[in-house]
Amino acid sequence: MSRAEHVAAFLSAVDLSVDLAGRPEVRDAWGRESACAGMTVGGLAHHLLKQAGNTVTGLRTAPDAAPVDAPVIRLQEHYARAAWVEAGPDDDVNVSIREGDNDAAGVGPDVVLELGHEWAADLPALLAAPRRPDTIFIPWQGWALSTEDFLTTRMMEMVVHGDDLAASVGVETPTYPDDVVGPVLALLAGVAVRRHGQTAVVRGLSRPQRAPGTISAF
Repeated sequence: MSRAEHVAAFLSAVDLSVDLAGRPEVRDAWGRESACAGMTVGGLAHHLLKQAGNTVTGLRTAPDAAPVDAPVIRLQEHYARAAWVEAGPDDDVNVSIREGDNDAAGVGPDVVLELGHEWAADLPALLAAPRRPDTIFIPWQGWALSTEDFLTTRMMEMVVHGDDLAASVGVETPTYPDDVVGPVLALLAGVAVRRHGQTAVVRGLSRPQRAPGTISAF
């Protein structure tokens, strides 16, 4: 897939996320607990839209603003290093994420959705601007990814949490384009292989009679 196709796929995922978060069912359930225990529907909607916001922030930060010793790492290494990947739901890293999004959603759906629309509107021009090097620094992790790998991480978040949000309010999960689903499934399969082993993942996908209890990436 070319960079232009990857960017177009990412922008389509953003548009689907904004549409989902703007559903009346989401607004009506804003303060109710979502399918993600400990996170309100509003908090989950904010978390979904914040994937676009984090990308806007990353793209507005010049690549040379990263610390000089910040490494640029590969996509799968990102998930091998990130503390939240294997943390339990009640570990501090995940609790802080839930609480932060719940608090941010406290301003109400109108403000959160307005932010989502603003981020979505800003992204095409930011993604079209040249970057040298073509990387995004992740300050909460301390390392950088190529811009394309960073977009893949955000697409994964939008696909996974789009399903969470849809399930929370009883609407159909968005159908994402193949150019979104393909990189997301490759990412998840790679993380699952690292966590559970190649054989477990192959069996989970092809031999249910010998499959382990889970091959979940997270």
